[in-house]
Amino acid sequence: MKTIQFKFTFLFILALGLSFTSCVEDDDFDIPDISITEPEIDGDIVSINAIQGIIEQNDGENFTIQDSIYVEGYVISSDEGGNFFEELIIQDKPENPTAGIRISVNANPLFTKYNFGRKVYVKMEGLTVGITNGVYAIGTVDGNRIGQIQESQADDVILRTSETAEIVPLPVSISDFSNELENLYIQLNNVQFPRSSVLVEEPLTFAAEPTDEFDGERVLESCDSGNTTIVSTSTFADFKTLFLPAQAGSMTGVLSRDFFDDFYVFLINSPEDINFDLERCDPDLLFCDGPSGGSNTIFEEDFEVGNINDLTGWTNVNVTGGNLDYIIGSFSGDSYAQISGFNSGETDSEAWLVTPQIDLSTSIEEDLSLEIQTNFDNGEILTIFITDNFTGDPTTTEWTQLDLEVPIGPGSGFGSFEPVGPTNISCAGENVWIGFRYISTDPDATTRYHIDDLTITGN
Repeated sequence: MKTIQFKFTFLFILALGLSFTSCVEDDDFDIPDISITEPEIDGDIVSINAIQGIIEQNDGENFTIQDSIYVEGYVISSDEGGNFFEELIIQDKPENPTAGIRISVNANPLFTKYNFGRKVYVKMEGLTVGITNGVYAIGTVDGNRIGQIQESQADDVILRTSETAEIVPLPVSISDFSNELENLYIQLNNVQFPRSSVLVEEPLTFAAEPTDEFDGERVLESCDSGNTTIVSTSTFADFKTLFLPAQAGSMTGVLSRDFFDDFYVFLINSPEDINFDLERCDPDLLFCDGPSGGSNTIFEEDFEVGNINDLTGWTNVNVTGGNLDYIIGSFSGDSYAQISGFNSGETDSEAWLVTPQIDLSTSIEEDLSLEIQTNFDNGEILTIFITDNFTGDPTTTEWTQLDLEVPIGPGSGFGSFEPVGPTNISCAGENVWIGFRYISTDPDATTRYHIDDLTITGN
C-alpha cells in the first residue's frame, strides 16, 4: 500500500509540474519559477580557455571532442529581444571574464531555459569545436561547417544549474578590441552615435532602413579616442524600428565579428543595455551665420590627373609614419582622390590630404561642396577640416571641423557618389586650406572613400 501511495503521489506531482510548465511556456515565454535539479557531471570539467586551446592546436580547423569532458560558463546572450537567434554565448566567469565561446543550437527561444547569467555545463563528448564567422564556436559536425546542436539534444548537452549570477560587464575601450575579448560581455563608456546618424532630419533606426538586409550596422564612436566600431542589430530584432539614441553614455553587450569576419561588431541584447544620459561630445564646428551661396566658382578640383603628385600645391602625408596615403582612383572614365586602409597592415594610421592655399580675400558669401563615395564601410573615419593658417604640417596646424556629413556606405560593396554640403565658409578667413583627415586601423576601421568635385563658390 505504501508503494502504491508513493507512485500515485509521484505521478500526481509530475502531472502538476507538466501542467504548470505548459501554462508558463504559453505565458509570453516567462522563465519558469521551478526548482532545478543540479546536473550530474560524470566527467572532467574544463575551462573555455582549454577549449580555445584545442581549437588553436588544430589551427582553427574543426575538431570533434572524443573525451568525456564538460565546459562550464555563464550565459551572456539573450534571444528575448530577437537580436540573437539559435545561439548561446557563454563566458567563463560572471566578473572579469577571460574567455567566451558561441554555442550553435537549433532551438528558439532559448532565454526561457538559458536565461542571462545562468551557469551551464556543456557536455563536450561528440561535439565539434572550431571557428565560425571569426569567433570560437561549439556545435556538431556538418561537413566542413560547425552545425547546430538539435533541440532534442539540447537538454542532454547544455546542462543548466540553479545558479543565475549577476554578470558584471568588463569595461574596455574600442581601441582595446582584440581576439581575446570576443564573446565576452563588455561595457563601452563615453560613446555616442555620429551626428550624421542621429542629429539629422531623418535619423537612423537600429535596423529598419531600406538598405538593411540581414543586419543594421551602425557606427559608434568614442568620445575619448575618436575610434569607432559597429553596433550590429538583426532585422528580426524587436527593437529594430527604434531610432538610435541621440545622447552619449555607456553600452553593454557582446563583442563579436561580422558574418564575413572583416571587422568587430558590438551586439546588444536589448535597448535596456544602452544608458545614454550624457551630453554629446561633438567637436566645435565652423558656423558662419552670414549669407552664402554665391554663383562664381572660386576654386574647384575634379582630380582628373594621372598621379596624385601631379596636383599642384596639395599636401599628401601620413603623419604616423606609415605608407598609407591618398591616391588617384578611377572608374568608367571618372577620376577621384581615393584612400583605404584595407590590407595596409597599418594600425592607428593617420593620413592627410590638404588643398593648396585658397584665396577668399576678394570674394564674399562663400560655400564649399563636394561629392564623396563611401565603400566597404566599417567606420566613419574621414573628417573634413578648414584652417586659415596651415603650417605645412597637419599635426601643428590649428584646424576647425566643417559642418559636413560624410555619407554612410554599405558594409560590403561600393556605394554611390553623394553630394556633401554646401556649407557656409564665409567667415573662415581670407586665405584658407581644406584638410581631409583619414584615421584607420587595419582590419577594423578601413572604410574606402572616393572624393571628387571639390568646389568653392562665392560672389
